[in-house]
Amino acid sequence: MTTLKKVAEYAGVSTSTVSRVIAGKPYVKEETRRRVLQAVQELSYSPNILAKSLKEGRTNTIALMIPSIQNQMFPIVTRGVEDTARKYGYTVILCNTDENIEVEKEYIRKLQDRWIDGFIVGSMLPASDHIRKLKADGFPVVLTSRYYGDPIDAVIIDNHRAAYDAVSYLIKTGHEKIAIAVGRRQLSLYQQRLEGYLDALKDHGLPVDESLIMHETHGTNSFYELTQKLLDNLIPDAIFATSDPKAIVVIRAIKDRGLRIPEDISVIGIDDIEMSALIEPPLTTVSQPLYKIGALAAKKLIALIEHKNKSKEPPAPVVDVLETELIIRKSTARRK
Repeated sequence: MTTLKKVAEYAGVSTSTVSRVIAGKPYVKEETRRRVLQAVQELSYSPNILAKSLKEGRTNTIALMIPSIQNQMFPIVTRGVEDTARKYGYTVILCNTDENIEVEKEYIRKLQDRWIDGFIVGSMLPASDHIRKLKADGFPVVLTSRYYGDPIDAVIIDNHRAAYDAVSYLIKTGHEKIAIAVGRRQLSLYQQRLEGYLDALKDHGLPVDESLIMHETHGTNSFYELTQKLLDNLIPDAIFATSDPKAIVVIRAIKDRGLRIPEDISVIGIDDIEMSALIEPPLTTVSQPLYKIGALAAKKLIALIEHKNKSKEPPAPVVDVLETELIIRKSTARRK
């Protein structure tokens, strides 16, 4: 039977170098990597992954928990996670929770039994104490998108600033009567975006009109009916949607009333999902670095896993806040 030692001798390298190449680890010269892989092929070497996992106490497998695969921002985040994980020799298990805490708990129970090395969580809710327990039990955990101030590593954006920038842009381009389509109250990111909207109005000397604030009732599609009801009473200068999917629904509702965008009403969102540039008119939005969020979350988690293998004392959690960027397209225009 071909062993790791025989492969190392055949390739003229150490056994640790062979292990690094097989595990997909970085910092191996490309020429050395090719020589080891050729030796593996020619000797028909098949590493015993289970034995390796038992010996090292890890499986090089991480879980990515997202709230909905239908949300167009998460496929981009997922790509960032997978590309980075693959680079470091890790496999990603994708878990779609459908915003259901019981589904989230079931995933965690099953994955803990399968020696998962760590979790990237984009589905956390205020009541997700089982996620907090994961961290307390010593599992490496990194949060993305949703963060509630817990002592857990995270990769997020400044949601208040993103909303503030969007509304400030509308005000500076002559919009005064600005409505908002706000997501679910239980998610802190939408509360932060609402606060950014309110602060922008106040800082620019504009009054807050409660009749211009639309709260989500039963999913993103509820903003079609909410926008129609708003337009029954008044025509705002602009509508700020707290996510691009909400903005797309708002645009449909406005068009179905025979109103023009941006001539009658400007619309702006947050996310910069792929669809935003393809709709008519293309959506002005505040862009999140979605791929970078996923990539950095994976890199942070892998660093935590590696640290755990070397030290029993976990490092202090770090929250990375990434920059956003205003992308101006044709759904907004200066008011005369």
